[in-house]
Amino acid sequence: MSSLTREEVEKVSLLARLRLSEDELTTMTEQMSQIVSYVDLLSEVNTDDVEPMAHAVEQHNIFAEDAVHESLPRDAALANAPKRDDECFRVPAVLGD
Repeated sequence: MSSLTREEVEKVSLLARLRLSEDELTTMTEQMSQIVSYVDLLSEVNTDDVEPMAHAVEQHNIFAEDAVHESLPRDAALANAPKRDDECFRVPAVLGD
């Protein structure tokens, strides 16, 4: 049965940029250990006669036809935008000024 250490949960919270209190860290360690243990149960399933597959359900030609269609009118595309100007979506700067 697998479990996670407190240090592993601290590392995951750091990578996720989550600041956890001591109580939250204790709770998360217990909960994440339970999740890992539950997922570890999958190793007990006998898959000797199961062929490797990409999807659980067989699928054929799931892609749409590659054809040119008329695009959405600009006003319709911008209709539900939280911020916009006359031509574009307005978004916060990501890379600085």
